[in-house]
Amino acid sequence: MKILLLGSGGREHALARKISESPLCEKLFIAPGNAGTSQFGVNLAFGVNDFEAIEKSALENQVTMIVVGPEDPLVNGIYDYFLKPHLQHISVIGPSKEAAQMEGSKAFSKKFMARQNIPTAAYKEFDLENLEDGLAYIDTQQTPIVLKADGLAAGKGVLILDSKEEAKAELREMIANAKFGKASSKVVIEEFLDGIEFSVFVITDGKNYKILPEAKDYKRIGEGDKGLNTGGMGAVSPVPFCDDAMMKKVEERIIQPTVNGLQKEGLVYHGFIFFGLIKVKGEPYVIEYNCRMGDPETEVVIPRITSDLVQHLAAIDKGTLADEKILVDNRTACTVVVTAGGYPGEYKKGDIITGLEKSLHPDTFVYHAGTKSEQENIVTNGGRVLAVTSFGETITNAVTKSNQTIDAINFEGKYFRSDIGYEFK
Repeated sequence: MKILLLGSGGREHALARKISESPLCEKLFIAPGNAGTSQFGVNLAFGVNDFEAIEKSALENQVTMIVVGPEDPLVNGIYDYFLKPHLQHISVIGPSKEAAQMEGSKAFSKKFMARQNIPTAAYKEFDLENLEDGLAYIDTQQTPIVLKADGLAAGKGVLILDSKEEAKAELREMIANAKFGKASSKVVIEEFLDGIEFSVFVITDGKNYKILPEAKDYKRIGEGDKGLNTGGMGAVSPVPFCDDAMMKKVEERIIQPTVNGLQKEGLVYHGFIFFGLIKVKGEPYVIEYNCRMGDPETEVVIPRITSDLVQHLAAIDKGTLADEKILVDNRTACTVVVTAGGYPGEYKKGDIITGLEKSLHPDTFVYHAGTKSEQENIVTNGGRVLAVTSFGETITNAVTKSNQTIDAINFEGKYFRSDIGYEFK
């Protein structure tokens, strides 16, 4: 089987490595990829939303499976694009355009959860027509107040505000002044849930599902979860508080009703579902759905899967997913993200990275996130540059290995959080 993987981050490097290990994978192509993905396949120079180039390449290279890493092409309808008669032999791992609205529109997903009685925070949605109602609604709420841009905003569209006046000002900015572009033409105002977040993942054919290892990621730039939100500074898996009792609640109250709801509502879904969850007083609630794997959660979840991921994904299209058994490494995996100086604000690209060839631990792997090859060097090419994943018997052990490896890697402005998993140590 020849496979095309779309994306260019740490998530795609982790998926490329895993996919390439499958005996079912004859050849792997990655578009556009990064300096790390080229270790496991052929990088192709086109973007994830260039559907015509994806089609041309898939046909020329006799690709029979496309694995979609990021959300944009899914929300833009790549699954539907490949339903054309001459492309139907190519399976796309991802939901249909309509089903991808589970991530593409906060209002869509909230309404879906309400219809399926899935536990989530109370909310109301507002746009330019009822902006004044939204401002009045803020006065009736307790602080902190959560504002969410309805559409995709590259992980920056969620604001948690401690004062009502601040919330009103930001609501005006988002809706009237297009703070996040079209993404905030509609805004969801949501009840603040106070708890601890975690993520659960499944693969589904829209009827059956298989649960993957869970994870917890760390969004804040600073130690102790302080400072600005980022795309993610690290992750751990398994999550210590996700015991059998918690996972039973998650499956019965969230996963099953979600998959059943997709089927009942005719939403075609052949791929990954990411459940962004929060534990509040021992009970799980949904914060958000993503229609793909998370990053940097992928870098701890995928390495823990010891069975054949390609076989599992192929079973989605064959209708045999119910017969699959996902095998998991019981050790702890931790990934620590290494960023460019200044991230998540302005940062520089093009700095030479050294020390990548040094392998301090046999159970540590350096995933490339924002890198590219330039002449004889590998250079920085993004805010999140690397994700260093290690296995260990404990979180402390795994984190220590990743941090030691990062100490041996250098580029100008290198930054990382040394305390990933801190609350579980």
